[in-house]
Amino acid sequence: MRDIEFELVGDYALFSDPLTRPGGEKNSLIVPTYEALRGAVRSCFWKPTIIWIIDQVRVMNPIRTETKGQLLINYSGGGKDLAYFTYLQDVRYQVKAHYEWNRNYPERKSDWNEKKYTDMIERALKAGGRRDIFLGTRECQAEIRPCKFGEGEGYYDAVGELALGYMYHGMTYPEEAVMQEDKKYLTVRFWRPVMKNGVITFLRPEECTDKTHIRKMEFTRFSFREGI
Repeated sequence: MRDIEFELVGDYALFSDPLTRPGGEKNSLIVPTYEALRGAVRSCFWKPTIIWIIDQVRVMNPIRTETKGQLLINYSGGGKDLAYFTYLQDVRYQVKAHYEWNRNYPERKSDWNEKKYTDMIERALKAGGRRDIFLGTRECQAEIRPCKFGEGEGYYDAVGELALGYMYHGMTYPEEAVMQEDKKYLTVRFWRPVMKNGVITFLRPEECTDKTHIRKMEFTRFSFREGI
């Protein structure tokens, strides 16, 4: 399928580190996760006929953080508690992605029209997306726009290789699962990314061998009328 290249720009981003969330405070991972980028492009355009695959992300701006106090509702004792969220500040990412046909819905095979979907996606991208775009959390609004991946100067272009440690990759839902053993479960994936001169090349979801089945989940079915 044809590559789609776009840029995400925002004042703030919060790609929550799962280790910090149980305490009520959130600290952002220093780079976007596969799932966060997939969520952004799905907000731009999505249909059950397609699956978005994120290929690469390029970090354009220096990684900076800012901590803000947030008043959270105390559901156990009443009132409010003060928590601190650590955001990424002034973020800009170039993303290369592509879509593939969702073969878990064979009844939609008549809708596998590459020109139709490529044209629809390009129109949605030029319009800034069909729905609000955000980076990790709802309060981190972002702008999406077309770009040429690799163009322009990035802050980490000459940094070399940087290992980012053990990191959350994303979630696999039954209706988008490729591996047979994942088609009845909600599955969480992890991996060890490496940033090379500002660019992270993602593993495909089915290539992530470190994964856990969280719980059983029903396969989602969508009604389909040909030509829509």
